[in-house]
Amino acid sequence: MSATTTSGPTSVHDLDLPKFEIDVNDGADTLLANRLAASEEHWLARTDLGYMVTRYDDVVAQLRDKRWHSAAGQLLQLSGVTDPDQLARQGTSILSAEGDEHTRLRRLVGRAFTPRAADRLRPFMREVVGGLIDQVAADGRCDFAVDICDPYPIPIICELLGAPKEDWQLFSRWADDIMKIFNFNLHEDLPAINKASDELDRYTRRLIDIRRDQPADDLLTDLIGAEEEGDRLTTEELLRLVQAVILGGTDTTRNQLGCAVALFAAHPDQWRLLAEQPELAPQAVDEVMRYFGAVRGTGRIASEDIVYRDVLFPKGTFLALSVSTANRDPGVFGDDPNTFDITRPPAAQTHLTFGAGIHYCLGAALAKAELQEALPMLAARLPGVRIDGEVSWKPSQAGIFGPQHLPIAFEPGH
Repeated sequence: MSATTTSGPTSVHDLDLPKFEIDVNDGADTLLANRLAASEEHWLARTDLGYMVTRYDDVVAQLRDKRWHSAAGQLLQLSGVTDPDQLARQGTSILSAEGDEHTRLRRLVGRAFTPRAADRLRPFMREVVGGLIDQVAADGRCDFAVDICDPYPIPIICELLGAPKEDWQLFSRWADDIMKIFNFNLHEDLPAINKASDELDRYTRRLIDIRRDQPADDLLTDLIGAEEEGDRLTTEELLRLVQAVILGGTDTTRNQLGCAVALFAAHPDQWRLLAEQPELAPQAVDEVMRYFGAVRGTGRIASEDIVYRDVLFPKGTFLALSVSTANRDPGVFGDDPNTFDITRPPAAQTHLTFGAGIHYCLGAALAKAELQEALPMLAARLPGVRIDGEVSWKPSQAGIFGPQHLPIAFEPGH
């Protein structure tokens, strides 16, 4: 009897794949166009760090496969940092934990991040954004990124955590500096990141001590009291979680709001429609995040040899999961995924800007609420929004993308 042979999976390193290169001078439109071109050619592309997954079903599959670990815990290593003392500072947070540790943390804190918990803050969100609009409405122009986006989320995060108003500026500075970890310029930024992280930890320790003696109606009190079968968060875990809340709750909202208004300025009919029909806010937010999400991708590292679609990804392989191209996949979002339409019927599958799988954004409900409250009020009170000068964007390699300066003009006095 003759023997039969079967071929095994092909190593990803041996595939003939398109090469995707990032030019730091590329704008958002060029970058997305290049990614979409790569996605039409293949579901995989080579990058300088590893490989990029370009299509919706494949991105979802990797996000849901627990063997692919979040790259958030290895940002320093990926940026070339080798100092063991510096690496030891990272610790483990809910953003980077895996396996049983991650399951435990999500189980303990999940009830504190429900839509109902976010809804408690909606009146305060309206108060904050209304006050920011009051400062610019009469002028008919502003730098939207600086005057509205930057200050909007900080009071909300402070209210969420129970930090007093006089400390808002501290949190704003800490958030700015800690978020530099995503700019891939750590050789210059590490001193500022470490200083902000240390100051935030000291502040949070004091606030934890106060809340243990004087509970309040805030997230920190909820987290201190979180318990599951006798299990509680340690002080170190609380510190890491507060930092994760600041990381996830400030820069993402700032940038997504900036991306939204830049997008609406290019689609004035949609801006008018939102002002006329504020009940479209939930759909509008989903469409904005699908069409122009501030988070355009996320990184994963193979924790073991992984075979997917008959392709072998050796342990240690780095994958960039392209959320921006997945969100334009015609197989999911219809024949016109490159059209921005806030009345678009909901797809059977949602956009991936919040991720999927075990690392789905813990603060998704809060972020949605912030945008749902801000955008209709802005549309009503800043009619006729248009770009009024040169827009400057964050570098194309930034982990969270958005405008640094967004000069706009609008009809004054509303």
